[in-house]
Amino acid sequence: MSEQNGRIRAIVFDFDGLIFDSETPEYRAWQTVFAEMGCELPLPVWHQNIGGVGLFDVYAYLETQLKRPFDQQAIHTRYTQIHTQLLGQETVRPGVTAYLQEARQLGLKIGLASSSRHDWVDAHLIRLGLYTAFDVIVCRDDVGERAKPDPAVYLLATQKLGVAPAQAIALEDSVNGMRAAQAAGLYCVVVPNETTATMDFVGADFRLNSLQEMPLATLVRRVIHG
Repeated sequence: MSEQNGRIRAIVFDFDGLIFDSETPEYRAWQTVFAEMGCELPLPVWHQNIGGVGLFDVYAYLETQLKRPFDQQAIHTRYTQIHTQLLGQETVRPGVTAYLQEARQLGLKIGLASSSRHDWVDAHLIRLGLYTAFDVIVCRDDVGERAKPDPAVYLLATQKLGVAPAQAIALEDSVNGMRAAQAAGLYCVVVPNETTATMDFVGADFRLNSLQEMPLATLVRRVIHG
């Protein structure tokens, strides 16, 4: 391990919202659906859904706003139509590719820990040309469907990477992701996207508005030395 890296031996990326911003298109699609139904989906309400699975029932919330029955299948079809269109416009978030390259240069092991399933994550990584950039990819279907804020994906990722959790930095964009990483014993740097920028990240080890703000080597030093 180089002196520059200190005791950090690995970097573990979140996927949705961190590498690839699938979260903003999802929220915008639901916003549009709610607006078409004559009601609103406030961002603080939607924040409950980000970074985990099954934490927020959007259909139940829509029902509380409408106060009348609706065709759930029709709503789902409309949402899917909008979401697919918006998602197709997304690509790798700024700075991600540079961090992956620099991590290799620094001799760091590279992992990915996601609350999504492999079919979603792997397909998008292949499409984005990033699938082979990771030494380890852990998704919720590797840990009995335990999604963040459960720390299971981070614990398995560090185990497979062969490092102690305290020797790894997690890059996250949501509070649920931050809680999962820190519960597993990793350092956590938050890099919010448009949809998560107003979340309360109190307790994060460091915050960046973009991975382009500073080189990875500088970030590692900042995290280690506080």
